[in-house]
Amino acid sequence: MGRKMRPTGVVRVTKLGLVLAAAAICTVSGRFAPAVAQEAPAAPATCDKAEFESAVDQAAESLRDLNNKNRPAFQAKLRQLKEKRAWNDNQFLKEAEPFVKDEKITVYDSKTSELLASIASMGQEGANAPEPNCTVLGELRGLMQVLIGTQTDKWSYMFEKLDTELAK
Repeated sequence: MGRKMRPTGVVRVTKLGLVLAAAAICTVSGRFAPAVAQEAPAAPATCDKAEFESAVDQAAESLRDLNNKNRPAFQAKLRQLKEKRAWNDNQFLKEAEPFVKDEKITVYDSKTSELLASIASMGQEGANAPEPNCTVLGELRGLMQVLIGTQTDKWSYMFEKLDTELAK
């Protein structure tokens, strides 16, 4: 017999994926975001299925906050560069691309995809397990911290590139 899927877990994991997809599309920078601890939290002594779902929700909320906080500043800087260089709309689309897509950003995006896949798998597994595994919950929370840190680093890098160009 196969495992029975809980719709709430699937929705929450999907919500996290949508937040990251929106982050990639909107080219948001996390330069102003708070620092994220790189150390995984200790596994709790006891846990329940709802904590797995809550952990994924918390990560989604943190990513939304990161994006919503930094999107306006990043877009404003892009507009400043457009005005400074007197680019028309077509030029802007072409010339702005390196600030949102290069080899290093591709590495960040690949790492993000891998982390998302692991988080989705662990979140579903933990929410559907007959007995919650608190060690897995601790690992899940640690992966989410790495994910948020990766996104913060990506956006910081993009802001630095943009600031360098604006200073020229």
